[in-house]
Amino acid sequence: MSDVGSYEAQLRSGRAERQPGALPPHYPSCFGCGPESEYGLHLVTRLVGDELRATYTFSARHAGAPGIAHGGSVAALVDDLCGFSLFIIRKAAVTRKLEVEYLKPVLVGVPYDVVGKVDRIEGRKVFVSAEGTSPEGVLTFRGNALFLVVDLSHFDQGMQSSGDAPPVAF
Repeated sequence: MSDVGSYEAQLRSGRAERQPGALPPHYPSCFGCGPESEYGLHLVTRLVGDELRATYTFSARHAGAPGIAHGGSVAALVDDLCGFSLFIIRKAAVTRKLEVEYLKPVLVGVPYDVVGKVDRIEGRKVFVSAEGTSPEGVLTFRGNALFLVVDLSHFDQGMQSSGDAPPVAF
């Protein structure tokens, strides 16, 4: 769907096509979860209790070495999953700091279970963590992020330069 306004209306009315139980994307062209992002991850995240959950399989287009996902692709996955914390805190927030630890090679073609959670909130600061495990249950990567709660006016500069509508996930 190319018309962002139409897509926003479909999301808000519950008519947008997405997997059952999936949270709506941050924005149609979001690199992490946007369905319109041609080269994006197309991450599908669910809120289960107070946890953010996804299963993700990196493809060859995410490789940084033969059969191994590029670290930046893994970091983007962690950042985007943690970004869904806005559905827990019910406020807009942006990444301030992201740290990813690669414990084992993240293999292409392997479905990883990724779980994120809000660890604590201190004023505008939202501390979030995530872990990715292999099908065998081996902890393969983990990350910690600091998000800052922002007013929606934070996005004005980007919308003015791109001509886009505001994020729809709020």
